[in-house]
Amino acid sequence: STIAIVGGTLIDGTGAAPIADAAVVIRKGRILAVGPRSKVRIPKHAKIVDAHGKTILPGLWDMHAHFEQVEWGPIYLAAGVTTVRDCGNEIEFITAVRDAIAKGRGLGPRLLLAGIVDGTGTLTIGVERVDTPEQARMWTDRYHAAGFQQMKIYSSVKLEELKIVADEAHRLGMTVTGHVPEGLNAYQTIEAGQDQINHIEYIADIMHSPYPSEMSRIEKMKATANLDLDSADAQKALLFLKEHHTVVDPTIALFEFYTATTAKPPATFEPGVNKVAPELAEQLTDVAPPTEGSEIGEKVFEKELAIVGALHRAGIPVVAGTDQTVPGHSLHREIELYVQAGFTPMEAIQAATIVPARAMGLDKESGTIENAKRGDLILVNGNPLDDIHNIRNVEYVITGGTMYHTAELWQSVGFKP
Repeated sequence: STIAIVGGTLIDGTGAAPIADAAVVIRKGRILAVGPRSKVRIPKHAKIVDAHGKTILPGLWDMHAHFEQVEWGPIYLAAGVTTVRDCGNEIEFITAVRDAIAKGRGLGPRLLLAGIVDGTGTLTIGVERVDTPEQARMWTDRYHAAGFQQMKIYSSVKLEELKIVADEAHRLGMTVTGHVPEGLNAYQTIEAGQDQINHIEYIADIMHSPYPSEMSRIEKMKATANLDLDSADAQKALLFLKEHHTVVDPTIALFEFYTATTAKPPATFEPGVNKVAPELAEQLTDVAPPTEGSEIGEKVFEKELAIVGALHRAGIPVVAGTDQTVPGHSLHREIELYVQAGFTPMEAIQAATIVPARAMGLDKESGTIENAKRGDLILVNGNPLDDIHNIRNVEYVITGGTMYHTAELWQSVGFKP
């Protein structure tokens, strides 16, 4: 019931300087004491974990997941992810998984849930239609009754129904995340009550004047690639997002994955594809030869990465999420890309720890290693502040008062450790 991690370098997630030769005591899943080892009293019967040569960090968050099969539980834990926001799933499945994990009958991270709704249209997904005000209220109420924290707007919701979903969600103490539906822009959805935006593409769309409808897809991509982030339109968008306290999960690792070709295999930037279970490998590694479109797509990705950096510099909360991509591994890539976009390594780590905890209103109990908070933490070989790629070297994960060896978790679901 009591674990004492001693001797490692502590990065507590608050932004404070690392503490060498630290100690963290966890009792019954909560942090009992933390600080320099010389100042922390170790309980007599604690299980001692020697963390010399390792870095102690808060458990990571994946703020854009789709928990599609039970194997995802061990996968997320193996990657050091102790909290996941599921951004759209079948109600019966995801609530059953959430409850099994919470009651100790299943293995996985804590699940926070966003209930997906959509309207009728060419991009419709799922069965939760909100084509009328009555449906908008009914589905929001149903998700709230099932213990969901958020509503998730998908791509065919109309503006009036989006506003009703947001109003009802806010009345019930929920927040609203999601796509920007077809025919709308982020200005409209945020003014209608959407608190958070999934995917960086929707932010890029409001950083320029509307493209003519007759423009081809390639022409629109070229225009996005040449977007001027110092332009009046781009600066207006940044100011609007900051004034509205909008939270963005860019899923930039997903958009990087779209740039893969036979000339740029996925493994050249995401080594995790070489470790996935054989059943998943083919769909991740089967890519096409380069084309004119892929060359432009590479430039669009570079611009989207620059937008992530601009959001961060403007003080707009950016939270790490993957939209799954390479299960487990892509969260590490998301964090690495934030550093590439101009975050410090500490800021990139916070985008996967305390910043999402704040965005979900859970920063008083999670997101950092502090007294009385949840004992969710990871032990990493090497120091990610020296080299952010060390975030991939998670050797142990602790959650719910239990410590797991990540190599065994990976192997349990057919992945290579």
